[in-house]
Amino acid sequence: MRYEEYTIEGRNAVLEAIRAGKTIDKLFILSNSQDGPIRTITDKAKKMDTIISFVSKERLDQLSKTGKHQGVIAFAAAYEYAEVEDILASAHEKNEAPFIILLDSIEDPHNLGAIIRTAHQAGAHGIIIPKRRAVGLTATVARTSAGAINYLPVAKVTNLSVTIEELKKQGLWFVCADMDGEMMYDLDLRGPIGLVIGSEGEGVGRLIKEKCDFIAKIPMYGQVDSLNASVAAGILAYEIVRQRLSN
Repeated sequence: MRYEEYTIEGRNAVLEAIRAGKTIDKLFILSNSQDGPIRTITDKAKKMDTIISFVSKERLDQLSKTGKHQGVIAFAAAYEYAEVEDILASAHEKNEAPFIILLDSIEDPHNLGAIIRTAHQAGAHGIIIPKRRAVGLTATVARTSAGAINYLPVAKVTNLSVTIEELKKQGLWFVCADMDGEMMYDLDLRGPIGLVIGSEGEGVGRLIKEKCDFIAKIPMYGQVDSLNASVAAGILAYEIVRQRLSN
């Protein structure tokens, strides 16, 4: 995988990127633009399930790096996304029980990059992120991952809850991090497992938490009430590693 331009500006450039099959995370279009080229871009983007936002000229000017956006700016993935099936196939090829990390509303690219790096080192088979309210595979994420993004598949899905249900049919159990849960050392985290990590501010969403089979509490003794999301992911990922090694 190689770097691509993360921002694509201008009507022709954006349209050609879409026609070429480039993964577009977000599309920003000038409000009230309804001419032919804009309609073509929006129609094709909708078919790709791209998130489209209609914004003011001032907002587009803020996002623009060239000053020549022509009312359209696309944010493309710095790296290609995998499919959930690719992650399961990776586990199968290694003859290992699947170990997948799912991220609920992680919006900080440095956190995502750090989690990708840790997940790769901990032997996870892939990461799943949602399409909305989450950072994508930006160049900052790639740099922060220190190269791990080249080796660990990352899938993007429309609905994490539905994905969890589908993976449960494949035999996976799910554990999420939350201070109201059981001490992580008291949980059996061996076998096919999905680890769910939420944002620092809100944690794992209620609907996602209800889908999880276990809720794990990380022991903390300080005065602040939470850990950085990437740190929490690392602690729980390596508890899973410890238990797998103890078999």
